[in-house]
Amino acid sequence: MKQRWWYLRSRYYQSGWRGVTDSIRYAFKGSHAVQSETSYLDWIHRYDTLSNEDRRDIRRHIERLAYKPLISVVVPAYNTPAETFRQMIQSVQGQLYPHWELCIADDASPSPHVVEILEAFAKDDLRIKWMRRESNGHISAASNSALELATGEFVALLDHDDILPEHALYEVAVTLDAHPDAELVYSDEDKIDEAGRRYDPYLKPEYSYDQLLGQNYISHMGVYRRSTLEQLGGFTIGAEGSQDYDLVLRLVHSEHCSPERIHHIPAILYHWRQERGGGSFSQSQLERCIKVARTSINNQLASSIEGATAVANPHVPSWNRIEWPLPSPAPLVSVIIPTRDRAQLVQQCVEGLLHRTDYDNIEIIIVDNGSVEDETLSLFGRLTKDLRVRVLRIDGAFNYSALNNEAAREAKGDVLLLLNNDIDVMHEGWLREMVSLAVRKDVGAVGAKLYYPDDRIQHAGVRLGAGHFDGETGVAGHVGHGKGPKYPGYFGQLMLVRDVGAVTAACLAIRRSVFLEVGGLNETDLKVAFNDVDLCLRVRQAGYRILWTPFAELYHYESVSRGSDLAPEKIQRFRSECQYMIDTWKPQLMNDPFYNPNFENLEQEYKLAFPPRRKKPWLV
Repeated sequence: MKQRWWYLRSRYYQSGWRGVTDSIRYAFKGSHAVQSETSYLDWIHRYDTLSNEDRRDIRRHIERLAYKPLISVVVPAYNTPAETFRQMIQSVQGQLYPHWELCIADDASPSPHVVEILEAFAKDDLRIKWMRRESNGHISAASNSALELATGEFVALLDHDDILPEHALYEVAVTLDAHPDAELVYSDEDKIDEAGRRYDPYLKPEYSYDQLLGQNYISHMGVYRRSTLEQLGGFTIGAEGSQDYDLVLRLVHSEHCSPERIHHIPAILYHWRQERGGGSFSQSQLERCIKVARTSINNQLASSIEGATAVANPHVPSWNRIEWPLPSPAPLVSVIIPTRDRAQLVQQCVEGLLHRTDYDNIEIIIVDNGSVEDETLSLFGRLTKDLRVRVLRIDGAFNYSALNNEAAREAKGDVLLLLNNDIDVMHEGWLREMVSLAVRKDVGAVGAKLYYPDDRIQHAGVRLGAGHFDGETGVAGHVGHGKGPKYPGYFGQLMLVRDVGAVTAACLAIRRSVFLEVGGLNETDLKVAFNDVDLCLRVRQAGYRILWTPFAELYHYESVSRGSDLAPEKIQRFRSECQYMIDTWKPQLMNDPFYNPNFENLEQEYKLAFPPRRKKPWLV
């Protein structure tokens, strides 16, 4: 127990509450362990183990790089076990990229072996710099002391007992050569146990501001421009336990950084040492770390977005939910609901909007595509007695895109909500959540979390290129499809607001100005299927972001009103629309920025790809 207590204390010292909670969570195999350790070890052997030929090609590639910045590896150390301390140092010495320096600050470790090891390594390798603090100042102060030793243009953060694979700094250098104006580079990571066995890979998405506000997914390995760190004042004293999170939050909210200067390397370049098995940890310290992180977020939000507040995520209280403000007055939302008959569904949907939703400033446009049943026509008469409801009659063959486009032209609201007639409200705050995200100037479209009537997940965002079509890439698939209502997703992604490749138009909020700017839905080539994916791709192409939120939940009786796209009479139309998407968007479909290329892109989500879809930079 004493050894486990030291270990958890060390995790807190290095990485705060996330290190502790991840360590404890591993004891019962968290939901992010989507592939077996055996398959991961096989994947490592096949695709993440360098051969002598790889090393030769990497060295040749380094010689060809036009930009070869010095990278300072900064390490705060405290009482590190001797062997793991040596392994950390040796992992830096073994880097294939030669332009580095290792800067270590010993935070007044009581054990003499720390200084002895530093003296021995520094004597034999002039690239190793170190200093010993006179008193223990904890991790922020120690990190700042190590940072003062650095002279490199960029700084890589490394914990005192973790390990870098030999190609880690090479991959960083390749990224910096391609993006010399970068402010932040981060990589994928995994864990390594006391026996050196790797497990639990975290294969991350491209930069997502909202996901970062929810949790510090940047973490390891993080590489920062040194001059910017110095202008930011280094690590914040008092933010111990969440010091890395505080640092990245201050960076992304600063004048020095923009999303275009943040780059993700989809390769495992960091091995985070863990002990298998949990232990006790002071709840007061854990709560303090969470409080520090949330305070840091709120400080940054207060300086840029009036009224935005970080609160505890209701699913995982140690993570965050951001409550975004609505403009005053709240914008008019035009809810567009296409239908042909199906009176019972329409009544349920509209009554949920009018009586079970806490957002009053709405107009509901029911787009009647040729209803003939007396029950439906009678319902329309009753519903339109509410001045917020009107019926727009458009006869002719069903063309989902054209129906929505015509209603958008008639709409009066600043925000459009595209809504299927088979949607039912689950809680009153869903629309407020979606509108608060959609009105942000950098956001283009927002999707909701949809459930089947039996509470299985129907939609938690869309991943591009899922499946296959005629031997080529597929078009798209719903994340979380068929999972239980409490399924957290890969590393908790289904519990966090995050950027996604696309969202379904079964419930999609978008500013009317953005909808018109990109030309609305494609009513010529995509009359029924994939018009929402195409819309989202054009919205992203125009420079806006696509967000999905777990805090807007609704039931979706999928396709109950018009049948499946795979009914025999509709297969030819469906195939034509698939082909249009592939012909138009194939590069984008094959490279969803929010679905790591180390995952296969077939039916099963978050499964390791054999082989990865990413080409290794030394082989390109």
